Amino acid sequence: LDRTDIAVRLDAARADLAAARAQAENAQAQLALTRKSVGANLSQAAGGVTEASSGVSSLRAARDQARADVVAAQAALHLAETEHKRAQDLFAADAVTRAEIDRRQAALDQARAQLEQARAREESARASISSGQGALQLAEGRRQAAQTGPEQLAAAQAQVALADSRVKQSESAVRTAELNLSYATVRAPAAGVVSRRNVEVGQTVAPDRPLLALVATSDLWVVANFKETQVGEMRPGQPAEIDVDAFSGETMSGHVESIAGATGARFALLPPDNASGNFVKVVQRVPVLIRIDDAHSIALRPGLSADVTVTVGQ
Repeated sequence: LDRTDIAVRLDAARADLAAARAQAENAQAQLALTRKSVGANLSQAAGGVTEASSGVSSLRAARDQARADVVAAQAALHLAETEHKRAQDLFAADAVTRAEIDRRQAALDQARAQLEQARAREESARASISSGQGALQLAEGRRQAAQTGPEQLAAAQAQVALADSRVKQSESAVRTAELNLSYATVRAPAAGVVSRRNVEVGQTVAPDRPLLALVATSDLWVVANFKETQVGEMRPGQPAEIDVDAFSGETMSGHVESIAGATGARFALLPPDNASGNFVKVVQRVPVLIRIDDAHSIALRPGLSADVTVTVGQ
């Protein structure tokens, strides 16, 4: 039969199989990568949370220190203001010099500057705490994402199973295509001769359409219709001689292989029924299968007539 369409289907099935195997290898690689990265990601995320939490604690300690510095600067400013006022009162009474007033004024300005600096450090510490808390939340989110590792691993395993199923399905499709391609060559079940051909080149065939008739030449037998009075002593294995009318003078040897379970009339389209009785008794015929042992290279054909002699009593 024409192999073109079937061969194209086979090539397509093999291509699908190659693609399915590539997907299966990719799924296996993704599974291995997921197995290695799940634990590492979780450990890394946990370390990030610990680091972020430590950073927030350090920033809070810095904020508390900044607050204490503000309180200390306020106290120093209050002391500087008191000493500056006292120096002014003494200067008014000509008890101190102008230089002392200038020194007290410089100390007051320095205390005010230190207070502003301490307040700035406190605001900076507060801002740093807000940033650190954001980093901590981000680390917490990463840890929660890393904790989904078992689900990711299960999904990767499911992808591997799906890819393996597709590979098996593609392999089955390839085997089916190969089988269909083998059907393009119709092989005879036995050696023989083509006696009738019902198909020509270019016709479309179907499984239910007979293409030709084959007569086997390696398995030869004769069906002899003996009278019912002759088969009483016949047994399988008894020797027989066959004389075919088409080959006069040629005698072939054989043996009884089997005796039919009913007369030939029982298998007719309209079997006779003599239950009501009959004045004339018709002798029935019983089919006996004679297997030919030696055909002497005679080209026998189905439907030929023959005389069969069975030797009974042996």
